[in-house]
Amino acid sequence: MDLNLNEIIRIGLTTFGSFIVAMVWTPLLTNFLYKYKVAQQIRDKSWDNTDVPVYKKFHEHKAGTPTMGGLLVWVTAAVLTLIFNFDRTETWLPLFVLVTTGILGAVDDVLNMRGKSAIKGLGAKPKFFWLILLSGLGAYWFFYRMGFDVLHIPAVGDFHIGAWYIPFFMFVVIGTANAVNITDGLDGLAGGLLGIAFSAFGAIAFFQGQLHLAAFCGAIVGALVTFLWFNINPARFFMGDTGAFALGSTLAVVALLTNSAVVLVVIGLLFVIEASSSMLQIFSKKVFKKKIFVSAPLHHHLQAKGWTEPKIVMRFWLLGAILAVIGTLIGIIGGGVR
Repeated sequence: MDLNLNEIIRIGLTTFGSFIVAMVWTPLLTNFLYKYKVAQQIRDKSWDNTDVPVYKKFHEHKAGTPTMGGLLVWVTAAVLTLIFNFDRTETWLPLFVLVTTGILGAVDDVLNMRGKSAIKGLGAKPKFFWLILLSGLGAYWFFYRMGFDVLHIPAVGDFHIGAWYIPFFMFVVIGTANAVNITDGLDGLAGGLLGIAFSAFGAIAFFQGQLHLAAFCGAIVGALVTFLWFNINPARFFMGDTGAFALGSTLAVVALLTNSAVVLVVIGLLFVIEASSSMLQIFSKKVFKKKIFVSAPLHHHLQAKGWTEPKIVMRFWLLGAILAVIGTLIGIIGGGVR
């Protein structure tokens, strides 16, 4: 595509504008979260109702820190998208997913705060029910309304998979949402990796000519920069499920809109590793009654091994940036049909 200076400037202004807007209303959100004690409860039990001494050792001091800071990101990006009336064919589906999964995560955060149940939040079944429903609506729109059923594999080609695209779409969205949620365990970790990933997919969208989608990614990145300003160690507030679900699901939809689901595995490899470490831990404990990691996911294992929280976060950011560069090059050079 021809590089359009005006479009580059518009995307840059959208990104910077999102940063400024988020920075302006951060004090309002912070005061609200602290005033009403919207604080995350630090879990004291694992999924199998066993104690989590390693986790508590490194996170007890964070009890009382407000959660739901993810509102800062997805509300800002959603409002700017509506105000600037981005092209609906490129942005309305990711906007729909951003808002609906953000609301789902907010409900989970509120239930966690109130401690209505032993699991301190929505149970796994209700979460998956709503994620399946919302991702199913997105899959329906992609397949039946947009007529899209192509899976692109870089350096191999495009494959029309027909109705199989519906479960594939749902798997990518649900898997990414949960992987980001699992990764959101250290100050700045998930936020930084998400900022890197959305920047990469914004670049891919730009070179595909999906300029409104690129601007949408820019709006998310700008708000994420503000979020990180207050979320780096020691965090002023946490992202919460409202941010992790919204941004994880939306990242998946952006990857699918750019026909870059395979590239998502590269750019988001650390999310994959984090989620896989948790699944392997659960499998090993269930089947072999032994733990693979001192504590899961991987970032908690590294803490237990003596790595400081900032060291883990910085090194994950560096790896995430390297993977993003590789993934972006793959996505641009070997891009699929849109």
